[in-house]
Amino acid sequence: MTRPVHGPTPVDHRAAIAVETGRLVAALEDADLTTPVPSCPGWTLADLDKHTGSVQRWFSSLLHARIQEPPRKREVDLRLPERQEEYADWLADSATVAAQAFAATDPDLPMWAWGVDQHARFWARRMLFETLMHRVDSDLALGRHPTVDRPLAVDGSDEFLVNLPFATSFAPNVAQLRGPDVTIRFHATDDEGNWLVRLRPDGFGLDANPDAAETADATVHGRAADLLLLVYGRLRRDAAV
Repeated sequence: MTRPVHGPTPVDHRAAIAVETGRLVAALEDADLTTPVPSCPGWTLADLDKHTGSVQRWFSSLLHARIQEPPRKREVDLRLPERQEEYADWLADSATVAAQAFAATDPDLPMWAWGVDQHARFWARRMLFETLMHRVDSDLALGRHPTVDRPLAVDGSDEFLVNLPFATSFAPNVAQLRGPDVTIRFHATDDEGNWLVRLRPDGFGLDANPDAAETADATVHGRAADLLLLVYGRLRRDAAV
């Protein structure tokens, strides 16, 4: 499957991770970490913090190892503090661990990845949107309206849709995304984002360089930020208009 070309504003994934982590840390510093996170059922803000920092440290270990095949184990020294009051500082330090891994790794270095892009840069891009979406989750849990910069939203929707067909190993329900050769277009009304998803009997994928004039069986129009929240299940489908 070829990645569609949308011509979005380039995103510095490494720098954006630091920014999004900082926003999440700021949200958690004065919050009650026992607060439930509705968009992650069963989680509290403490769980959200722990998961995000753990992912950053896990991905960083993969980068340092220059993995060339699926990892056989997930053990990594998380250095998670015993007191939840220290979780925010620990999360901030997790972003530092990630920055050190990025500094030591050429983004164009060939590496194994579970998605399309078999280079080290895959892990920085994936880490960014893992962090960003959980920052959104914290906003929702705290009753705030989440905002996402337009370039990040376009890149995030692209990253999600391009890699989703390869996520069945940890998201088995993806295998149920199939249909009798029907198409769904996602159109960002405030940017050039334009994705054409094709559901086939054997699965689904994206059409490369979709023709904007081609009629789809269904089309979802919305701002880039709303489309990102929609595909991640953080926004109802009738709200992305």
